[in-house]
Amino acid sequence: MAIGELYDVVIDCPDPDDLAGFYRQVIGGEITDSDGAWTTLVTSRGRVSFQRVDDYSPPQWPGQEHPQQIHLDVLVADLDAAEPLVLELGATLLKGSAKPGGFRVYADPAGHPFCLVTG
Repeated sequence: MAIGELYDVVIDCPDPDDLAGFYRQVIGGEITDSDGAWTTLVTSRGRVSFQRVDDYSPPQWPGQEHPQQIHLDVLVADLDAAEPLVLELGATLLKGSAKPGGFRVYADPAGHPFCLVTG
């Protein structure tokens, strides 16, 4: 049994509205949330969100000096119940991420960030 389900794919960028507009033209969908720092594009097959990063440096393929900047949000019913399960699998709670609210940030065993979120 899975701990949660894929909720969102989040892409770092300098301008969330512009990038969401680009992808809306590419894959369709509707922009449902936008506050200048975060924009969400919902399609019939899922959602993609775009997160503002002020000092954004784009990835350089195939180089590793500026790696790809993307993370998964995993929807769970209960953060407190899901946390020990992902930790047991090898995740690490990232410093400063256990704040009150509907999400927590972890690193996967290879160091990639991902979030557990509640609805």
